[in-house]
Amino acid sequence: MGSYINLRGHEIWNLEWPHDGDAVVLLHGGLSATEDWDKYILPAVDDFHVFAYDRTGQGRTADQIGSLHFDFQTREAIAYLEDVVKEPAHLIGWSDGGIIALMVALERPDLVRSIVAIGANYHYEHGGEAVALWEISDEDRQEHAERSPDAPEALDSKVARMWQIWNTEPTLSKNDLAKIQCPTLILASDDETFSFAHITSMYEAIPLGQLAIVPGTSHYVIKEKPEITQALIKDFLSNLLPPVTRAPVRRNNPQSS
Repeated sequence: MGSYINLRGHEIWNLEWPHDGDAVVLLHGGLSATEDWDKYILPAVDDFHVFAYDRTGQGRTADQIGSLHFDFQTREAIAYLEDVVKEPAHLIGWSDGGIIALMVALERPDLVRSIVAIGANYHYEHGGEAVALWEISDEDRQEHAERSPDAPEALDSKVARMWQIWNTEPTLSKNDLAKIQCPTLILASDDETFSFAHITSMYEAIPLGQLAIVPGTSHYVIKEKPEITQALIKDFLSNLLPPVTRAPVRRNNPQSS
């Protein structure tokens, strides 16, 4: 199902599940790959035209200078939307992928219909645990060697670079988030890497934001409770109008009694 395509001079690993619905783009986690999570998310979007790709330096796509920084990855996502998807899309991102979805919506709101940000933060100072240096396992090395076009020893450099980035990026503010005008679902676990204050401030800052906290889960919520996570995403995408509730506090849209 996957194959390499040329995206503005660089070969990236691309996947597509064609259906007649709106376009959806899946954005995997940091130093991960589409194949690490697609089976967990696809049941939630089986009526959509789904696209996904391995970002530069990750999964099956070769590295480039500066590729792991969020600005680079945001530009790459915009290029992918323009050249491959060719229409505004719903973005579903996990961890780093969620951050990229938020950044794309800020840079190019015309390309984004909605966002589902799973286990994402908007600033590296998130009130949670500091990112520990990743200890590379034998399994990590084997996986990288089997997938990546890069030399096996490149994994050490990637992990060191990514650790530096996670401790200095992203640097979005609540004022930035307030500029996101598309419906956005912030989906997180009840044992997330980030503080609850950080998660809720993200939800509160986005005008059309919704919030879901899945109990009994961690940063890997999509893998730990896939049915619940899929149901929440499916429900969100089924109606992107502002929610109508009986006792609104935060939302000012007209309500039914």
